Amino acid sequence: MRARPWVTGAGFLALVAVVVTISAFTFLDMHRDRPIYAGPGVTRVGKLSAYFPSLAGTGLDTDVYYLEGEAPGATVLVLGGTHPNEPGGFLAAVVLVENAVVQRGRLIVIPRANRSGFTCTDPGEGQPQVYHIPTPGGPREFTFGSRATNPVHQWPDPVVYVNRLGQQLTGSEVRNLNRSYPGSPTGYPTERLGHAIMELIRIEKPALSIDLHEASPEYPVINAIVAHPRALELAVKAAMFLELEGMDIAVEMSPATLRGLSHREWGDHTDTLALLLEAPNPSQGRLRGRTDTHLVLTGQDKFYTQAGTRNRLYVKFTERGWPLEERVGRHLQTLKVLIETYSAANRATPVVVAGFPGLVELRKNGIGAYLRPPS
Repeated sequence: MRARPWVTGAGFLALVAVVVTISAFTFLDMHRDRPIYAGPGVTRVGKLSAYFPSLAGTGLDTDVYYLEGEAPGATVLVLGGTHPNEPGGFLAAVVLVENAVVQRGRLIVIPRANRSGFTCTDPGEGQPQVYHIPTPGGPREFTFGSRATNPVHQWPDPVVYVNRLGQQLTGSEVRNLNRSYPGSPTGYPTERLGHAIMELIRIEKPALSIDLHEASPEYPVINAIVAHPRALELAVKAAMFLELEGMDIAVEMSPATLRGLSHREWGDHTDTLALLLEAPNPSQGRLRGRTDTHLVLTGQDKFYTQAGTRNRLYVKFTERGWPLEERVGRHLQTLKVLIETYSAANRATPVVVAGFPGLVELRKNGIGAYLRPPS
């Protein structure tokens, strides 16, 4: 018996309704902040909007973690999640929050610098929305996120984005936090976010400010410390110590003609020593194959392996890939050495931080060993 057309149409519409409903709940779930657990060194947790109140109640307000030592010293600011599709920088900041204990001075950590970017993925990239990291007490879930602010929180993009300092960029870069500094209190939402971070730096006066990033293996500035000219001596000394420890790393000076980036504008507009760290991340590169959680966690990709055998990349690439624990470990090891190098040169105002792992520990034990079990 042939089905009546209206019955077939009704069934199809019902199927569409089910798919749309499931998709809606899946997308909305990305707006839920996966918990970050304050470790033994966290003395208080605040909001970025404390430094720029108009950010309060928006999708760009974010948590600020303060780890304060009993003895006086300098302050260090660490940002993760400037680009949420670079999980190595974000997770390094999470490991700091959940493990580090400050003995002298102060550490301020913002794990989700662009919190809005964690609520979506980049269109057309086929990225996973979440990934899981096993811990002794069960798996922890994290959102993968986008490079830029969610269009729900800022739309439309201009055809050409001209930032406050006159740099002309493609329109979508208007939602890129790391092209929006020094920000603007009356500009686009992402520029207001940049202004709030600048206000934090002006008020809290960190001696060092460090922005944690990742880059695709074909990007020339990779496995590197990018330093403002005033921070260049510190970066070179730290790189020498890291090389002696067996960790290869390059040093790049922040270009004066590329405006809007943290390592340039933080240093130009405040007294902080501004640095940005880059580690390899195949899951955001253009040569990659399928973008799934396996690629996010292991950094293994056959196309990158082939490119590596042909010396087409700016990093060594083998079948081992670039696992997430290696990238997080590189960031944390570099942070350790930067803080130690600064403190050795500034004995009156040192920063002493203990309790968090470096590269050797991350390679041996994995990230999950340093993440608190889900409550």
